[in-house]
Amino acid sequence: MRSFKTVQRVLANQTSSLVNLYKFRHYRTRMLLQRVAVVGAGAAGLCAARHILSRVNSFAPPVVFELTDNIGGTWCYDERVGTYDNGRPVHSSMYRDLRTNLPKEVMMFPDFPFDPQLSSFLPHQEVQRYLEKYCHEHHIWPHVRFNTAVENVRPVVLSAEGEKDRTTWEVTSSDSSGRQKTEMFDSVFVCSGHYSEPHIPHIPGTEHFKGRVLHSHAYRCAEPFSGQVVVVLGAKASGLDISIELAKVGAQVTLSHAGPLLTCPLPAEIQQCSPAVAVEEDGRILFQDGSVAAADALMFCTGYNFRYPFLDAAQLGLQVQDHLVSPLYHYMMPPAFPSLFFIGICKIICPFPNFHCQVQFALAVLDGSVALPSPARMEEEVRSELREKVERGVQRRHLLILEQQQWEYCRTLARTAGFTPLPPVVRSLYEEVWRQRRVHPENYRRLNYRLVGDARWELVD
Repeated sequence: MRSFKTVQRVLANQTSSLVNLYKFRHYRTRMLLQRVAVVGAGAAGLCAARHILSRVNSFAPPVVFELTDNIGGTWCYDERVGTYDNGRPVHSSMYRDLRTNLPKEVMMFPDFPFDPQLSSFLPHQEVQRYLEKYCHEHHIWPHVRFNTAVENVRPVVLSAEGEKDRTTWEVTSSDSSGRQKTEMFDSVFVCSGHYSEPHIPHIPGTEHFKGRVLHSHAYRCAEPFSGQVVVVLGAKASGLDISIELAKVGAQVTLSHAGPLLTCPLPAEIQQCSPAVAVEEDGRILFQDGSVAAADALMFCTGYNFRYPFLDAAQLGLQVQDHLVSPLYHYMMPPAFPSLFFIGICKIICPFPNFHCQVQFALAVLDGSVALPSPARMEEEVRSELREKVERGVQRRHLLILEQQQWEYCRTLARTAGFTPLPPVVRSLYEEVWRQRRVHPENYRRLNYRLVGDARWELVD
């Protein structure tokens, strides 16, 4: 008969074996989980992190690299312009009095509504607070490395006899002290946005201009322009909004653009004219119609360039130009390296819902739920779609504009990856606000809306 101590020893050995077996299985499970690097903690990066964290059986917690000391990306307002104390360029293009040009009922992540007590059109501070709540709710904060710059992202192709080649990603980052660290990941999500590298078209003679020359990226508030004559180049969303702000502080604004004259009511202080084509030697601005004007400030509201200094585009089989990154399958992944994803690269879209769809599609690709065509087939599909757009007369710099195509695009992603599509009310209200904005550019934000189910919205008094 075994002694009590012998039984204790046997049980202890068995327990130790079970613990070791559990540890081995846990370690093996963790080894099978995919590691994802997320570049940027703006809305797109936070969306990526949130969905990665929800798939605990497929993915390890993400590493989110954030250049600044806070989340929010361009929604994180910073009075500074130019460069930070560390010499890096200021990322955000947010100006002090910006309010959203989409109602919260449309711009929210579909699975995370805004506070219903808020008005529909929000100051940027409320969007920042919303993103901070999103972080807390989904426990994203611990996974963000703040004040950390991604210096290099490089594909490493692993080959094993009898097995298919596998791409991993070598990510080199540096912290605020300049200390570098290199890590390996199974996938990289590029969520660094495209509203931080100003696009300034060449206007001959600009060096002769006597006043202040700036891009809207460096605009923060209207008061410094009070009583001045300002030529604003570009009449898209930021050009029109900033012109109206300037008019309210008594600036005389010349809104110079290539499109048809805006027929909506504008403040008396705003006049429209043809594109600026040169600055004469005396500092006056020459316009396409032959007229000239003196001004105190020349402001470029001319959009932004794509810039990814941490990527070697040629190595990835990509062309990165001012307004175009191509070829990208489904506007997301290079055909040769479909574990690298660009989230939110398209223009004139409903951004947060678009990120929501793109991220879920990307994760379905990584976990094997979506099977991709061959790289050659993906590249041909992309080039064929771009050719078709060019043949329809779309300018090269507008090839990433989705506009009306965005709804079918998001439906296709949802159908292919098997997640819930965007409710039709998002499109319906988005298009209503688009109409209101064209007719009442000053007053459309006074309206408030409420969603009534997935298919209907109503105006709130």
